[in-house]
Amino acid sequence: MSDKAAIPPSPSEDDYVRQVTAAEPPPLLSAQDPFELFAEWMKEAAAKEPNDPNGMALATVDESGMPDVRMVLLKDAGPEGFVFYTNLGSAKGRQLAANPKASLLFHWKSLRRQVRVRGTVTPVTPEEADAYFATRARPAQIGAWASDQSQQLPDRLALEKRIAEIGLKFGLGKVPRPPHWSGFRVQPEVIEFWRDRPFRLHERLVFVRVGEGWTTQRLYP
Repeated sequence: MSDKAAIPPSPSEDDYVRQVTAAEPPPLLSAQDPFELFAEWMKEAAAKEPNDPNGMALATVDESGMPDVRMVLLKDAGPEGFVFYTNLGSAKGRQLAANPKASLLFHWKSLRRQVRVRGTVTPVTPEEADAYFATRARPAQIGAWASDQSQQLPDRLALEKRIAEIGLKFGLGKVPRPPHWSGFRVQPEVIEFWRDRPFRLHERLVFVRVGEGWTTQRLYP
């Protein structure tokens, strides 16, 4: 018996034909503002994606240049950039402090779409971090204090003990934002919108920042 993963085969021509005839092909993507288009796609994803439509893959590099990637949650998006929050002592926090550049990938399987972002990274302001931290559920706030994110954990009991200690420390009072917890803003230089089309002839529309504006170009699939 093979130990290989059960990877689905490539679609057959009949599979593609059924996909083509299932619905009218959408018009070609056209937009002047990538953030307006992103907002439209995010709204559709929020309505159709079953889990975490704001989930995104965040790629960074470590001190040796080895790439590292993980899923995080988008918490704000607009002309200033894409925002997420984390423990600053985590692997991603340390990597971004040393090399403030990152790439993001949104993949909405239910919509057959993805968005790629590449850009520089800056910290959010303390006021922004405080405001977002205040919206988190109390157990999540306590967890931010209790977790030495990305550090070695002796066993699960050690984490649960730390959570109990932090809970007792703050009692019923307000849980302030930990000094080691804040956010980053990815300021995009390139944003690519990708949409599935039959026979792997996908549509790719790229926005490239030029000064205060954007230029657009289409790419071969």
